[in-house]
Amino acid sequence: MAQPTVQTTLLPSAPALAESRPVRAQSHPAIEVEGLHCRLGNRTVLSDIAFAVPDGSFVGILGPNGSGKTTLLRCLAGLQAPSAGRIRVEGDDPQTLRPAELARRLALQAQDAAAALGFTVRHVVAMGRLVHRRSAFAGAGADDRDIVEDALSRLDLHALAERPVEHLSGGERQRVMIARALAQRPRILLLDEPTNHLDVHHRFAVLDLVRALGITVVATLHDIELAARWCDRVLLMKDGCLQADAVPEKALTPERLTAVYRVAATVDRRPGDGRLRIDLSPLTDRGSDRP
Repeated sequence: MAQPTVQTTLLPSAPALAESRPVRAQSHPAIEVEGLHCRLGNRTVLSDIAFAVPDGSFVGILGPNGSGKTTLLRCLAGLQAPSAGRIRVEGDDPQTLRPAELARRLALQAQDAAAALGFTVRHVVAMGRLVHRRSAFAGAGADDRDIVEDALSRLDLHALAERPVEHLSGGERQRVMIARALAQRPRILLLDEPTNHLDVHHRFAVLDLVRALGITVVATLHDIELAARWCDRVLLMKDGCLQADAVPEKALTPERLTAVYRVAATVDRRPGDGRLRIDLSPLTDRGSDRP
């Protein structure tokens, strides 16, 4: 379905998040993956994955449920050790970095907000600043408080700041977890289904925000048209294998979409703005693929 043009008014002045960071000269991609395999128990979840994420780009990971998207994100974050292969985050193996150092480079917004239960929205967002404290006993400084306020504003959360997280809707919790990741001020942002549970307005606003940050973003997404609209490149996955690594118009072909999602697919461009338009429908010539 074509996405309507929506004027988003929240999340102002997004580039400011990156302005306070020193410019880093890089001779390597932000993330490099070579020959990655991952097994969970007796099951192979990822098989021979290889790709590179250029510094400052927005890369979307697409694929049906069970294709390995979240496991790949966890491997990139250093939370899941691969069975074989090589991962480099800014040139270093995330498994060898001290947790505090890795957290200064990279933030992961996960779908599970269970660890935030029992805290207010403001406290959860402030947790993103803990990796920048000089010690576990150091209190929040003025800069920390300003950054937390900024993250709350960007995700339209000020009205909810003193509310316990368990009293929020699924979409509100999702925005809280994204705000916590932003408060961490990473150079690389990993997002696991960031638009899940969000209404259309907040989907567009959140993706506008992360697109404008000026940092490296890797996000798993279920909405193919959102990925085509906002992502510089798309990784298309099926059954733990990489099916495509290309710009959206080359990765999201009708043939690939049919093979990966088991649906009939039509891809063209919208009149006016020329954006990709993707129409999916059930396959009608194979009864086993019909819902």
